[in-house]
Amino acid sequence: MTELLSSDVVRARLDFSYDGTGFHGWAAQPGLRTVQDELEAGLSRVVRRTDGSSADALRVTVAGRTDAGVHARGQVAHVDIPADAWERLPGRTERDPAQALRARLTGVLPRDIVVRSASRAAEGFDARFSALERRYAYRLCDRPELRDPLRRHHVVFHARALDVAALAAASDTLTGLRDFAAFCKAREGATTIRDLVEFSWSRPEEGPDAGHVVATVRADAFCHSMVRGLVGAVLAVGEGRRDLAWLGDVASHPERSQAIAVAPAHGLTLEEVVYPADEALAARAVATRDRRSADELEG
Repeated sequence: MTELLSSDVVRARLDFSYDGTGFHGWAAQPGLRTVQDELEAGLSRVVRRTDGSSADALRVTVAGRTDAGVHARGQVAHVDIPADAWERLPGRTERDPAQALRARLTGVLPRDIVVRSASRAAEGFDARFSALERRYAYRLCDRPELRDPLRRHHVVFHARALDVAALAAASDTLTGLRDFAAFCKAREGATTIRDLVEFSWSRPEEGPDAGHVVATVRADAFCHSMVRGLVGAVLAVGEGRRDLAWLGDVASHPERSQAIAVAPAHGLTLEEVVYPADEALAARAVATRDRRSADELEG
């Protein structure tokens, strides 16, 4: 069934970025600094009820959970805010509540989280289940002369030279709808079936990544550590240490393969989350929930 919001609740969409270096991932964990904890703490400080009290605990739903050390440039989340608290956000100004929310969050969040925009979500929007796909980039530098200490938290220095053509040939064998259990960290009851739409490699000639080796990875969704597992496996082929036959054997493994050296977290960035047109958001959320439930039952 489509999730319905009561008239006394406003669903806000947040588009934001963060440097994952100082976080133990997205998800809240007792005693550890996480993006979710910081964002929800910020919301509790700026969202106030009519009587001036803070709103009840505001829980944020994110498009894609990231591991410790992983960054996000195009992360998306939603949060349900009491309508009276939403209307109070502008204070004595004439700003739109969404603009006021972004501005207020900017004032209280740490510098490694930036809310780039806030808006009243379209009807039926669910940051997680309405998404069509997520796009990640993985960045490596295999040329010592290009090694930049200012990007050390976002680009992995790779001591061995990489063959981009070999990387591309290897990654091409892994795309499509399949079980990615060999590349994922198991979670009880969670499916490892995913549709890997793109897994490509390039060495840009211009821009900030010029001369670097960059992977683009797109899928409907990702299981835990899947991108880093995929990158780690393909790097062995790109270095010339392994061949496609080895990769095929690894990919067919029914559980996470110990033959894969998982790529470091800091080279990975969530670049974009793609959604359908507003009128298709609710239907997409329903379809995603139904499919995930079926996959988990079959798994």
